[in-house]
Amino acid sequence: MNGPCVGVFRRLCGILMTQCLRLTNTGSGGTFMGQILIENAPEQLKSNALRSKMELDGCGSVVSFVGLTRGVDDGVEVHRLEFDAWSEKLPEVLHQLASQAIEQFGVEGVAMSHRTGVVLPGEDIVCIHVASIHRREGFEACSWLIDELKAQAPLWKKEVRADGALWKEGLG
Repeated sequence: MNGPCVGVFRRLCGILMTQCLRLTNTGSGGTFMGQILIENAPEQLKSNALRSKMELDGCGSVVSFVGLTRGVDDGVEVHRLEFDAWSEKLPEVLHQLASQAIEQFGVEGVAMSHRTGVVLPGEDIVCIHVASIHRREGFEACSWLIDELKAQAPLWKKEVRADGALWKEGLG
């Protein structure tokens, strides 16, 4: 393929439930292509494995965000987080967000995954990888994606702490 940064995902399906799509948009700026990889991670999130599925020929950057479970929140020990999800809808929402980021920021590819179930302190909760020609749009897209994921994803978080359990509003 030609173009300054046409990333191609090596594998179309992984061990976990994966959805992939190549988008082509022929707007006033010419042909634009972007790749999207969304993985559901009910038991373990493997950020590096997800990142390794991206080929980045010509890309100048990959901006990554990995969110972890804190061991202490507001001075109280956190034993674990429990994430419930509308499992049929979650991949669709993440895919829509990735598509919007590609269109809005002009990035070349997005790979995202979010844990569900029990997540212990220090374990990965969410990862976002954004491939782009230049770093600026990659950072902007990655920041926008985590904010929108927290606002739109059909996920609910229970925090089990030393002083009891509570459902947290939003994912922040």
